[in-house]
Amino acid sequence: MSDSPRYTLRYFDRIGVAEGSRILLTAAGVEWKEEHPEWPQEKPNQPFGRMPVLVEKGRNGMNDFIISESGNIERYLARAFGFMPANIQHAALQEQLRDQASDMFSAFIAQLVANPRDKEKEAQFDNLLTKLVEVQTKQLIANGNNGHLFGDQLSYADIVSYAFYKIIVVGMVKRQANIVEVVKPKFTPQIVKFIAVVESDPLLSAYMTKSDSLAAVVNRPTAQL
Repeated sequence: MSDSPRYTLRYFDRIGVAEGSRILLTAAGVEWKEEHPEWPQEKPNQPFGRMPVLVEKGRNGMNDFIISESGNIERYLARAFGFMPANIQHAALQEQLRDQASDMFSAFIAQLVANPRDKEKEAQFDNLLTKLVEVQTKQLIANGNNGHLFGDQLSYADIVSYAFYKIIVVGMVKRQANIVEVVKPKFTPQIVKFIAVVESDPLLSAYMTKSDSLAAVVNRPTAQL
């Protein structure tokens, strides 16, 4: 739309915690761009000295609206563009999946940076990932196994859940070479279908032309990994 605000997403030029925001902006079909500030030189110029940061250009003489923190940005965009349910209970059901995925990712980072190797931290990541897959698989089945966690259209829960899987499996492979072998066996057929359905959504065609396919990695024979 010609009167849509212009959005700028500041983050590093890699797959990371801004992935959900990238997908939401693309799915919304709004005008947006991405900036990769010099780091750490630009660190003091960010609201909390962290990224991602979302800048929404002000309209009609209003100041720009600037927010930080990946989960906060995702929720703002999801509500702004109709990917989050208006019903607060329905929204809470979707938001808890995001929070569970965030806990799983934090556990992954903790075991990744542990030196020396910490088997207790590795077990915590493994347990949280297993539980996340279990909960999401049950939800996918309860929703009719149509490849969506809720309803029959792309939702906030679909986008952020897909994003976290992609961050770990695709984005972190350079940090942990065997991460695909660790994660892939835990994916149920329902999760594999979910990933494929999200990537094939027409709203994400522009995103998929510029980003690696998680489905391709998941479906690749183990011998080729």
